[in-house]
Amino acid sequence: MRKLFRHITAAATAIVLLAGGAMDCHAQLFKKKKKEQVTVEQVRPKISPKQEGVMEFIVEGNDTIYIDQIRASKVYSRLPKMKGREWRQYYRLVHNFSKAYPYALVAKKLVVEADSVIAADNLKGVKREKYINKVQKELFSVFESQMRSLTVSQGALIMKLVDREVGKSSYNIIKGYKSGITAGFWQGIAKMFGSDLKKPYDPDGEDAATEELVQIWEAGDFPAFYWSIFWKDPPEMPIPEKYR
Repeated sequence: MRKLFRHITAAATAIVLLAGGAMDCHAQLFKKKKKEQVTVEQVRPKISPKQEGVMEFIVEGNDTIYIDQIRASKVYSRLPKMKGREWRQYYRLVHNFSKAYPYALVAKKLVVEADSVIAADNLKGVKREKYINKVQKELFSVFESQMRSLTVSQGALIMKLVDREVGKSSYNIIKGYKSGITAGFWQGIAKMFGSDLKKPYDPDGEDAATEELVQIWEAGDFPAFYWSIFWKDPPEMPIPEKYR
């Protein structure tokens, strides 16, 4: 039965994809000979439009001082393995997140692109349906095997993260691109196994731990964080460059 649900979850997830201790480093300003404070506005060189992106600088006598900002980062030490039910659940969440979030980001990109094409070409009726089916067929050929390799928990987590990234529940995405009947079918299947495609992402409640992982990911620290827990790099998902 679990194997069947894994198959169903993979298919539903694919449809969602188709349808849709740190320190800041700051540059120091220097004072003029009269001990007057020099502001950035006073010393910032005039950079022509053609030189945009060139590092700014201050010339003090024979010295050139370059100005830039370095993103704050965190250093994670190797943590000891913890035991207990809650730790096992957290480890499982971190591992599942490492596999699920990349697909949620793919879904976000696909939904934005699909909406853009539909709006730009004013696709309606049969033309819109043909476009959706074409995209769906292409993506099934790319992602179907990957979706089937995911666990039930990972598939469910993708659904939640898609809601966060797209701003719509998996149910509404399926309904918007396919039909209410299709969305109702997958919702019924999800309900049979204790899931809910309509359930919203709750960053301040039930999904607070997941939201924390999203923030770590967005800060660029997730690989180091994952390594500190599992003592190895996070799995690299086989997502083609086209869909990243």
